Amino acid sequence: MRPFARPLATTLLTLACLPALAGMNKETTESVESYFDFVDYNSGTLMAEQIPAEDYARLYVLDVRDAGQYAREHIPGAVNIEWRRVFTERAKLPKDRTILVYCNTGSFSGQVAMALRMDGFENVRLLHGGFGEWKLRGGLDAARKAAAR
Repeated sequence: MRPFARPLATTLLTLACLPALAGMNKETTESVESYFDFVDYNSGTLMAEQIPAEDYARLYVLDVRDAGQYAREHIPGAVNIEWRRVFTERAKLPKDRTILVYCNTGSFSGQVAMALRMDGFENVRLLHGGFGEWKLRGGLDAARKAAAR
């Protein structure tokens, strides 16, 4: 990825949203701005290699794919709430544990993270690249494998 690709993409998206932002109340506008700060600095993204296997037990792992995909294969211990339902069912989510949210590639989980962060959840992290990337990197053993290189 080019060094300026992310900021440029974020800037373009922000500019595209300006007409909509103009009609938002101050609190909503600040929430959107806060989310873009979160995305810009990747503070909310974790790669599989950054998560030692034993840390998964401390995380609230949230699989936002559909029930069929979850039934076929998922991160051990993950809770499944289909992405369209997460915001409606957000009262079930912990505020005292880090929520690691994932889908297949990161697109739906990114939407979930945005909605939750706008609602005040500061403990949401995205699994970089989603479930497919997690498997490719070694799943629960990704951190150990990366350390051995």
